[in-house]
Amino acid sequence: MSGISSEVAEVRVGGEERVLEMEGICKSFPGVRALHEVSFDLRHGEVHALVGENGAGKSTLIKILAGALERDAGEIRVGGEVAHLRTPQAAIATGISVIYQEFNLVPHLSVAENIYLGREPRQWGLIDFRTMRQGARALLDRLRASFSETALVNELSVAEQQMVEIAKALSVQSKVLVMDEPSATLTEHELASLFEQIRGLKNEGVSIIYISHRLEEVFEIADRVTVLRDGELVGTAPVAELDSRKIIRMMVGRDIGSQESGVRSRENGERRTAEELLRVEGLARGAKVKGVSFTLGRGEILGIAGLVGAGRTELVRAIFGADRPTAGQIYLEGRPVRPKSPAHAIALGIGLVPEDRKLQGLVLGLAVSSNVTLARLGAVSSAGILSGRQERQVAEEYIGKLDIATPSAQQISRNLSGGNQQKVVLAKWLFAQSKVLIFDEPTRGIDVGAKQEIYQIMRDVANTGAGVIMISSDLPEILRMSDRIMVMHEGEVAGFLRPEEATQERIMTLATGEDGSAK
Repeated sequence: MSGISSEVAEVRVGGEERVLEMEGICKSFPGVRALHEVSFDLRHGEVHALVGENGAGKSTLIKILAGALERDAGEIRVGGEVAHLRTPQAAIATGISVIYQEFNLVPHLSVAENIYLGREPRQWGLIDFRTMRQGARALLDRLRASFSETALVNELSVAEQQMVEIAKALSVQSKVLVMDEPSATLTEHELASLFEQIRGLKNEGVSIIYISHRLEEVFEIADRVTVLRDGELVGTAPVAELDSRKIIRMMVGRDIGSQESGVRSRENGERRTAEELLRVEGLARGAKVKGVSFTLGRGEILGIAGLVGAGRTELVRAIFGADRPTAGQIYLEGRPVRPKSPAHAIALGIGLVPEDRKLQGLVLGLAVSSNVTLARLGAVSSAGILSGRQERQVAEEYIGKLDIATPSAQQISRNLSGGNQQKVVLAKWLFAQSKVLIFDEPTRGIDVGAKQEIYQIMRDVANTGAGVIMISSDLPEILRMSDRIMVMHEGEVAGFLRPEEATQERIMTLATGEDGSAK
């Protein structure tokens, strides 16, 4: 049988065998320092949890280890030998496999074909399906999997697909296995099965890096924990020496000043509104959103905080009509509404600034003017015929209002900077005269100056009497901008916080499911 076979030597250091050492890892992107002098090691047969807030640098570190990104500085040693992991193939050949939250499987191929994809055993130049199925069955038996090696992947449950990914890693004799948020879509029963598989792999000498926002899992399965914050190493400790409060403090920092608590930059202070604009009751969307209820007042900015997989984006997509809710009711200005599509939501007065502005917020190949008027074409049309002159006039008005840096309204949108692209998205919804404007990660990937301008735009929108919902993984941003904060955990509302009681630590405690007292 053909395939990649590698043995990772182990180095005994201080009574412990280290299969992997990463020292002084640095990585920067234009305008962003993602990692600075981060060190991490993994011992033989251990589960080492890697935790931190969204944007702490976990994914960047793992992508470097997986060969998907090249480090700017630092050294990686595998089995005591310096490793040059410039490609994913090089990482796999060195004995390192990564199972991402989004599986890398071909749905319409069989389990066996997925396990050996690109490494199929051959005989006389042809794929040896019999040998491939035998090898796959042996791997599945090792994991105590009950499904057939001939089953199509799209017929399997999420947990079973995850087992296929683990089998793929074992098929190349990986000694280091990275699991990125492996429990995000698993039920309690499936999670228990995953932990059983992990313990079995540990007993076989496989070393596992376990990335999770769920601290209860960290305490259940990990031997050690490493915490990253803002691209830097905060510390590493045995799990027995930690509790959830200590980890949360390490994640958010011990130097949380009172200036970060509550809304500090709203010109009108802690403004409240008695007039309800939007009410959501028991909204559900499959397993991602579970009976969420909240209200939004006129002129209010409601911040929604939570960790990856908490259901924040899924919630607002359901409100915007991009996904159909499976239960619940939405009321706008006291009237029950059920947006059937984004176009219907726009007609009702609901707008969404999506997290991925390039894919979902803009038509990059169109001019700035076309993007600005896209959500309200009727206002620049007559008898169904678009007026280019009116379109340009509207765009030029918003270019001036929002200080969009562009040579002209006819500039192609992809040629603008990230901050100016975001302003074009905002101009679109301002022109659409949205009553409820939802911002999903509005300042991600934007420089500091543009952030301040977008904050001001959000305040201006609220000051007109519209309601603003802001999803953000940047806790200082949530604290700075919100009149109220709703924290989500695993598809549910973990609690609401008033400005005077909100701190980074309090938000993280709710977001990790450690405290439900604010519900």
